[in-house]
Amino acid sequence: MSCVSCATLTPGLLDLDEARRRLLAAARPLVASETCPLDAALGRILAAPVHARLAMPGADNSAMDGYALRLVDLDTHPDGLPVIQRIPAGCAPAPLAEGSCARIFTGAPIPAGADCVIPQERCRLDARGRVHVHGEALPGANIRRRGEEYAEGAALLPVGQRLDAPALALLASQGIVEVEVAVHLRVALISTGDELVEPGTPLAQGQLYNSNRVMLRALLQQQGCEIVDLGIIADTASALREALSQARDCADVVICTGGVSAGEEDHVRPVLAELGELHFHGVAMKPGKPFAFGHLHRAGGDVPLLGLPGNPVASLVTWQVLGQAFVQACQGRRPRPLQRFPVKAGFSRRAPQGRCELLRVVLDCHEHEPVARLAGGQGSAMLGAACQADGYLMVPGDMPILEGNAYAFLPVAQFTV
Repeated sequence: MSCVSCATLTPGLLDLDEARRRLLAAARPLVASETCPLDAALGRILAAPVHARLAMPGADNSAMDGYALRLVDLDTHPDGLPVIQRIPAGCAPAPLAEGSCARIFTGAPIPAGADCVIPQERCRLDARGRVHVHGEALPGANIRRRGEEYAEGAALLPVGQRLDAPALALLASQGIVEVEVAVHLRVALISTGDELVEPGTPLAQGQLYNSNRVMLRALLQQQGCEIVDLGIIADTASALREALSQARDCADVVICTGGVSAGEEDHVRPVLAELGELHFHGVAMKPGKPFAFGHLHRAGGDVPLLGLPGNPVASLVTWQVLGQAFVQACQGRRPRPLQRFPVKAGFSRRAPQGRCELLRVVLDCHEHEPVARLAGGQGSAMLGAACQADGYLMVPGDMPILEGNAYAFLPVAQFTV
């Protein structure tokens, strides 16, 4: 479902979902790969599929602590079954003699001849040490069958899988010690603006600390990117031209913040048009309207450029809903669709004008269902609300927010993967 209808779009602006679709269609995954030891593979992207070397489980085994036996012996030996062996995990059991049972523990292999495991809670040992079973017993009960999770040769993980802790555990369970992964995506990061200085530098009148650089470095590191930080670039066409040329020659993707609006000091679009091609500029979203996308021409393959707004919240939001998915696709991943589900608003607010508005909200879960409340000031430079927000309440253009009505909610947790 699109964020806004065509009738409510500001002319010349792309719908958010259409902008995302165009970005993903333009993404070209890396083809270079390298071998990586499993202990260093956290967060890496698989460049080749992985198949099971071993069946999982490798043998029929017990799902719990109890007694392994033949069901038929319960009827033929009403005076109880003697315990003739003890089977902990990791041992090789002897076949189960007829008319007997085995004490067995979780994960231990099932002895030949046994056809079920009875939990210890349903068993009683009499004075002679014989086992009596209470309740119904069924064939195959509490037995994990060999290969019931994976057969040998079965597909384990596909190309593009990001290796998290469970994935690494799965690979380790197969005895795998190294995997083929995509090389790190190199992203050149440029901050534009004469007003920007780095934290630690005394501020002069009219200057601002460069928060976007720290934020975007963290976001790119979170995605496993290699960052080429080109620092702060002056608001001149010549300085930006030199920086973009340098970025084009050393990176797979270029991201710049600021300078993408239509003012006299905004040089990203004209310089991009000079060095390459601007594919689109302007998305019907608030914050984030000035977002731009294009390519810098380079022999051997053009380099994509994402132009994020300079205001920090606008930069954050456009990265989350647009830029992150593009970067993931360039890494060879399959970006997930935006997660959204209806949540009632706990406030009223006037309609956004021709743009889908993404309000920073917290979820109040004290009622029988969650209610979205504003996290704080909604200005595109106000980071406080972004720090507190559980997600974004997505309000279509020209639709006023009425308390008690439900709107699409995008949890920010989806952007941490």
